Amino acid sequence: MTPSTTITTVEPATLRQWITDHEDLVVIDVRSAAEFEALHIRGSYNVPLPLVSEHTEQLAERLGERVVLVCQSGVRAEQARQRLGAAGVETAHVLTGGVNAFAAAGGDVIRGAQRWDLERQVRLVAGSLVVTGLVGGKFLSPKLRTVAGAIGAGLTFSGVTNTCAMGKALSVMPWNKTTAAPTAAEAINQIPHPSA
Repeated sequence: MTPSTTITTVEPATLRQWITDHEDLVVIDVRSAAEFEALHIRGSYNVPLPLVSEHTEQLAERLGERVVLVCQSGVRAEQARQRLGAAGVETAHVLTGGVNAFAAAGGDVIRGAQRWDLERQVRLVAGSLVVTGLVGGKFLSPKLRTVAGAIGAGLTFSGVTNTCAMGKALSVMPWNKTTAAPTAAEAINQIPHPSA
């Protein structure tokens, strides 16, 4: 199979079966610690995307042939898959639909303190700023419409580059820091070495 035809996603029902059938399967959740605490797949390991990005080689050394990457929607997991692929982990899969799809498919999940996920927070803030810019532009000063334009430009840039500056900014807010983010050593060393 050529890299262009390699299947890089896995459906929730298939992942449920893989968890049952393969003891060597490693499920890596690349969401923030707070998101992980709210809902995660039983037996998964939390290695937030910034740690994956900063310690790709070290993480790649801990992974075997069966790896599934998980996030809320698949965007962050795909970023992690690409980084790990560049480090030699070519067999990683991204869970289609994220953790919520897995839970909806009857997958074994652990629920903790409920918080809004980061993507929902981004939609709320971006939408609120656009509405504020448009309303303020109508009633206060036409210059306030530039707020809506700036948010639109930022969302376009986010879509093209597959990054999210607003998400990064929101992730450091106090309400998203109730759970301590793991250190690189804590996150990576919890994953059993494939030779073990």
